[in-house]
Amino acid sequence: MTEHTLTVAGVTVDTRHWIGGRRVASAGTFTDVSPIDGKAIGAISRGTPAEAAEAVAAAKAAFPGWAATPRAERARILHAIADGVEKRLEELAVVETTDNGALLRSHRRGVMPRVAHNFRFFADWLLTLDHEDFETRGHTNHVSWDPAGPCVLITPWNAPLMMASWKVAPALAAGNTVVLKPAEWTPLTASLLADITAEAGLPAGVLNIVQGYGSEIGDALTSHPDVRRISFTGSVPTAKHIAASSAPNLTPTSFELGGKSPLLVFADADLDLAVDLAVEQYDNAGQVCLAATRILVEESIAEEFTRRFTEKAAGLTQGDPRDEATDVGPNIHPRQLEKIDGFVRRAVAAGARTVIGGHPGDGQYYAPTLLTDVAQDSEIVQEEVFGPVLTLQTFRDEDEAVRLANDTRFGLAATLATGDHERADRVTAQLVAGTVWVNCFFVRDLQAPFGGSRESGVGREGGTWSFDFYCDLKNTVTAPKGWKDHG
Repeated sequence: MTEHTLTVAGVTVDTRHWIGGRRVASAGTFTDVSPIDGKAIGAISRGTPAEAAEAVAAAKAAFPGWAATPRAERARILHAIADGVEKRLEELAVVETTDNGALLRSHRRGVMPRVAHNFRFFADWLLTLDHEDFETRGHTNHVSWDPAGPCVLITPWNAPLMMASWKVAPALAAGNTVVLKPAEWTPLTASLLADITAEAGLPAGVLNIVQGYGSEIGDALTSHPDVRRISFTGSVPTAKHIAASSAPNLTPTSFELGGKSPLLVFADADLDLAVDLAVEQYDNAGQVCLAATRILVEESIAEEFTRRFTEKAAGLTQGDPRDEATDVGPNIHPRQLEKIDGFVRRAVAAGARTVIGGHPGDGQYYAPTLLTDVAQDSEIVQEEVFGPVLTLQTFRDEDEAVRLANDTRFGLAATLATGDHERADRVTAQLVAGTVWVNCFFVRDLQAPFGGSRESGVGREGGTWSFDFYCDLKNTVTAPKGWKDHG
């Protein structure tokens, strides 16, 4: 370990920013803390508006060269980045588990392989990106995707590297340059990504990373006139602030925001499957934007569902996320734990009944919780908790199920458990959600559009939708006449 490096789970991590292809230190630092034990990991360079401006300038300077780089070469470098991720998969997994407390087994088997896949997918999609030419009164229309310019990408703490790759990969594939701002609670794997991209041959300035607090450097990034795209995953209030900050420059934005998603369980559902889906919502200690935290169960099966759910949830093991046997790890920060407990205490005070959990454990762990006897207009039903807290309500028929499911200001996702194909078609057609899962959960294909409705987001990314956002689409119309004959 040196002045500007940390040793995290045996892995060396540079604590400085990555700007213009070199490491840049700030005068100030902030302390990164592991949620596993609440102990300090180390001091991280704390960005200021000056570093933010330097990063945007580096991205602007690098843009013409990267934009002019042939598609095949861009794709080759993205595949090389994926190779680097796979080579360092174990290091990335152990560092991210230390930093954000998510399960090590999940990072090894699912999350980090998905990071590599994100880079490979968008590299390959770039090479197939095309629109068939079409004719208008004898004139030829040709659609192209032109690189837009420097992009600011702001990522959350619940899946730091996966969400970074989900944004960075299509932005780079599109020919843009990037300034990545990782969440201040989880900065470490973004720093390792900088090393990987440099080793893969990504030119200096094409990817820049500035660490620090959004309250201190956010406006310097999102209000910068040279920034041509902003993609943000996080809270609704922050998105509104970014929208206001970027509005004077008319900078296009893509927002993936909060969720209060429902899980609808009908009497004709496979009950064991439905219970499995419900218990799965405790994944990542409930810190998943897509989680179906509102369980809606048909009255006739509610008692049996609750009994089976309680038995299944009792089998969950909560503890150190580095242990292979652990199912539920810690929550990210004492502030988040306090927020979660506040939601539960207020709900109980308002009349909610605790079926399981309802209390914090030692350190930053919160017991998996299920609350019932909750009113539809109550805070616990309407607001995102972002912790291992579910509510259970009942419905009498399809109409009531749909009404309850849609009765929030969000619309990110919905999950449906039913044994009836026609019912599935009827209900999914009425649900307000960017993604609907039927008898499954969290099956994601990068070809599909992803985003939220209502206050759950603005825009869609994935497949061609990502390139539509990260590019300036151009239509070139060519006349059939007026050409000089050089024959």
